[in-house]
Amino acid sequence: MSQTTAYQHQAAQQQATAKLFANPVRLLAPMEGLTDPLMRQILTEIAHDLGRPYDWSVSEFIRVTHHVLPAHVFYRYVPELKHNSKTASGTPIHIQLLGSEPELMAQNAVAACGLGAPAIDLNFGCPAKTVNNHRGGSVLLDEPSLMRDIISAVRDAVPSHIPVSAKIRLGYTDTSNLDDIRHAIGDSGANWLTIHARTKTQGYKPPAYWEKIADFTRLPIPIIANGEIWNNQQAQRCIEQANTPHLMLGRGAVTRPDLVAQVDNPQALVEWQSLISHQIAFLNGDAKTDKGLIGRYKQWLAMLSKGYAEANSLWHIIKKMRDKQAIIDQLHA
Repeated sequence: MSQTTAYQHQAAQQQATAKLFANPVRLLAPMEGLTDPLMRQILTEIAHDLGRPYDWSVSEFIRVTHHVLPAHVFYRYVPELKHNSKTASGTPIHIQLLGSEPELMAQNAVAACGLGAPAIDLNFGCPAKTVNNHRGGSVLLDEPSLMRDIISAVRDAVPSHIPVSAKIRLGYTDTSNLDDIRHAIGDSGANWLTIHARTKTQGYKPPAYWEKIADFTRLPIPIIANGEIWNNQQAQRCIEQANTPHLMLGRGAVTRPDLVAQVDNPQALVEWQSLISHQIAFLNGDAKTDKGLIGRYKQWLAMLSKGYAEANSLWHIIKKMRDKQAIIDQLHA
């Protein structure tokens, strides 16, 4: 590629990114075992019905280890690829990859793009021990140069119109190498960056350190803040302290499915009764077994109980129930 062509591609990428971020973005976070395709379908539908749809969602991470993954693996994690990479309500789904080999990550990113992925996100934030022990996720925050090489390899490999982003935490055990991480991201060619405002060691324990995101906003790319956003007040404090208008919502969006709209309009509420039909739709969703589906529903109901008093009452009734139809009947009741 000639230098002139490279500049043209870079300019085209910058223009495309600027268009995506012309207004503050609100994203649904990738959460392993939680925001799977069924949960994405439900939450994006609720957001759409509220009139404030998510700008996009990011898939659960797809683990890259020894080879280029076959198409059926991508389809299993992201069945939306078969539907123009969008949920039924029209929310785009970006594909997240996790791994530590730059060339292999690049090859899998190309494969995902060939299946219709609208964007590639790279996971450097997963705190799971199993993942970290296999040199994946947040452990790579201790290797900023490798992070840079992975992002650059993917950016160079995929078509220029496909955005490449990264998701990180503030560090692995501590924040001592934040400057190195920031410089690595700045040199990588990433189109934007999402930051969960805690280290791996801090896990999901409050508080989130939104103010530590602010230094990253000196980079010439959009920065998205994530972590410990449960209501409008926390969202506004995060925006102010992180010095960015862009937010990714995680557990708070599962606990209060109306959170995406409440960030900008505290009056945009979904009452409990309106959530009943969505819970029934969840229980009627695709799953290998009813047992697995019931377990996932109970996980969601337990989270809803932190946002709705009615959910807390229902949880004490349903938590020991094992028959799907009986649970649906209870919801109807």
